[in-house]
Amino acid sequence: MTREKRNDCPIYAAMTVIEGKWKTVVLCNLMSKDKMRFNQLMKVIDGVSPRMLTKQLKELEKDGMVIRATFTEVPLRVEYSLTEKGKSIIPVLIAIADWGGAHMIRRFVNLMDE
Repeated sequence: MTREKRNDCPIYAAMTVIEGKWKTVVLCNLMSKDKMRFNQLMKVIDGVSPRMLTKQLKELEKDGMVIRATFTEVPLRVEYSLTEKGKSIIPVLIAIADWGGAHMIRRFVNLMDE
């Protein structure tokens, strides 16, 4: 059974852009730097494979969140940066991080009491 895509929920629309294990991590890292090269992202994102990082970057680029700039130098240089659309989601990610931090602490305290 295939599920139909939802077109009636703005939250669903937003989540489809940032869903995936690594997209929010990529966005947060690009938020903290003006631009980053692929290898820089690989170094700071612990546990991501090159294949998965490439996939996530392509999807973010397709969704207009990230710009991929290629410089024809030897060796070839590629840099990633946030678009204006990508920058516009940063306050949302910060709010999610605040919420997660507040509730993660409560869950940890509850686990300690058990």
